[in-house]
Amino acid sequence: MKVISNNKKAFYNYFVSDLVEAGIVLEGCEVKSVRAGGASLTDSFVIIRNGEMFLKNAYIKPYEKTTSFKPDERRTRKLLLNKSEIQKFERMVKEKGYSIVPTKIYFNKAGKVKVEIGLARGKKLYDKRQTLKEKSIKRDIARYGV
Repeated sequence: MKVISNNKKAFYNYFVSDLVEAGIVLEGCEVKSVRAGGASLTDSFVIIRNGEMFLKNAYIKPYEKTTSFKPDERRTRKLLLNKSEIQKFERMVKEKGYSIVPTKIYFNKAGKVKVEIGLARGKKLYDKRQTLKEKSIKRDIARYGV
């Protein structure tokens, strides 16, 4: 599995659970751009509309060597999931107030572009401080070998 982009901000701002792998509908030149590392999930999110999931605000850099049609960099892209998975996510969003965020974009073993999405619940300020504190402690332990 070759990871193209991680959404570190999602784990800082949210408690993420129920990670699921989803396919993504891309144009041909977008796949080439992703393969070259031109993708970012910062500030992107997932919405559910008419029983389908869509990735909004994800940045995929236009491929330089394309001469014809270049799609919009931050266009809405459809995610490919089973109907039961979409219904499960939709139920959690409506009933319990969760959000759906993408955590990483990568190529699987078969060479297909996949997006890992998860249910997210927002962190409070004191939760974010606790996360930073734990990260700092782990860094110090690794540095000093304690």
